[in-house]
Amino acid sequence: MSKIVSAQTALQKIEDCHTVSILGSGGGICEPTYLLKTLGEMYQETGSPKNLTLLHANGIGDKESFGTDALAYEGLVKRDIAGHWGMAPAMARLAQEEKIEAYNLPQGVISQMYQSIAANKPGVFTKTGLNTFIDPRIEGGKMNQSAKEDLVKVIELEGEEWLLFPNMKIDVALIRGTTADENGNISYEEEAAVLDGISIAQAAKNSGGIVIAQVKNIVKAGTIKTKDVVIPGIYVDYIVVDSGQPQTCERMYDPTLAGNIKAPLERLASLTLDPRKVVARRAAKELREGMVINLGVGMPSGIAAVAAEEGYLDQLNFTVEQGIIGGMPMGGVIFGVSYCPDAMIDQTLQFNFYDGGGLDIAFLGMAQMDAQGNVNSSKTGKLLSGCGGAINISQNAKKVVFCSTFTAKGFKADIGEGKLSILKEGEIKKLVEQVDQITFSGEYAGKAGQPVLYVTERAVFELADNGVMLTEIAPGMDLEKDILAYMDFSPMISEDLKLMDESFFRE
Repeated sequence: MSKIVSAQTALQKIEDCHTVSILGSGGGICEPTYLLKTLGEMYQETGSPKNLTLLHANGIGDKESFGTDALAYEGLVKRDIAGHWGMAPAMARLAQEEKIEAYNLPQGVISQMYQSIAANKPGVFTKTGLNTFIDPRIEGGKMNQSAKEDLVKVIELEGEEWLLFPNMKIDVALIRGTTADENGNISYEEEAAVLDGISIAQAAKNSGGIVIAQVKNIVKAGTIKTKDVVIPGIYVDYIVVDSGQPQTCERMYDPTLAGNIKAPLERLASLTLDPRKVVARRAAKELREGMVINLGVGMPSGIAAVAAEEGYLDQLNFTVEQGIIGGMPMGGVIFGVSYCPDAMIDQTLQFNFYDGGGLDIAFLGMAQMDAQGNVNSSKTGKLLSGCGGAINISQNAKKVVFCSTFTAKGFKADIGEGKLSILKEGEIKKLVEQVDQITFSGEYAGKAGQPVLYVTERAVFELADNGVMLTEIAPGMDLEKDILAYMDFSPMISEDLKLMDESFFRE
């Protein structure tokens, strides 16, 4: 029987209360968008299927028309277990309104869980998440009051604490590739990442579930070269064709993102001189030739642009948790892909390398930082974004640098002639007495002896034995008036307090 069917025929196999695992990353990367939108339309028309549990390692969506927001209907989804929430505002609203059960687990852990399910192991054993909001002694990854079941356990193994993330059965996997042959073998020639599609498919099959794959093209059996097959047909039950499938939400197909051609870096625009560039310039001073580096979403993406502008991008090894190695990581909604990458590997393997300490340095964003050196990048007020890969990365990198503006919402500054002037202070303080949620534990980092920097446009802090220490201030800033007055705690101040390099503040 042919595996090639309509979306409706394939999706009718999803039953009430099924657990559905979804491939994809922010910006429509490897996302089976057509399947998601069709499933949402079917529910609106028929009221079925109901009470689904969604499981996805990455944030899926573009904050507008892509992603799990296509399923954000009360009754369709009962529970969403996500690595990241920031790309799906409609689903996040359902969580905030207590209309679904909301969980946030580390991106790398969910990705590794697929392999664990496929291998019929008890679950994922890891230290990733200890002393953060993932730890069941703190929040257990529960993002609202409706989330009551404990999905994480603390165990002791050979005298050390570990977290256990028990496996769960996957009934349906929704995956995507570029081309499928008549036997269901799938290639990824136009995809901008590989992610963890094969692990999801294996997990579903070994759970007794089904795998539905969305592709752009169908070719005759045997047409795809053996080594080009990313997901073998033995794992695929149904194939759905979307001939208009875009590579990302921003473009139909860009060969530089797929790694199919190399192009000169000169076509990349330089950053304008603003607080974000100042932070990127200061953070970039922590780079050394040959380092293996991770850049997080948001402000850290500017570090690659600085490296390109200053001519040393080719001396560095940038990586992205989605499995990208080399090239220049892209920012914005398509964070997770790189311009002219050197290699793409399975996302799960990338996290295995990260968890084992393979990163020399990581640069991550922060929404809040507190007196103990804790960082929150997952939940502030009503903003539900989730941790993504930040916990895997920040806990295991040899060094971590957090990047942020000093205040937020309305902050404006004038930068030039080697100094910084504040034109309008932000309404929101980011350096608080206690963070709203612990995404990064200063205590855990301190015990591990991990070097930690916190870089802003006007001040730089280091994690010290008893909290954070102010080590640098920007030229033009008054310590009391511009820095301490906008902090909710009093930091230690280095006896060797320095001025940030004036060159950061010049064109």
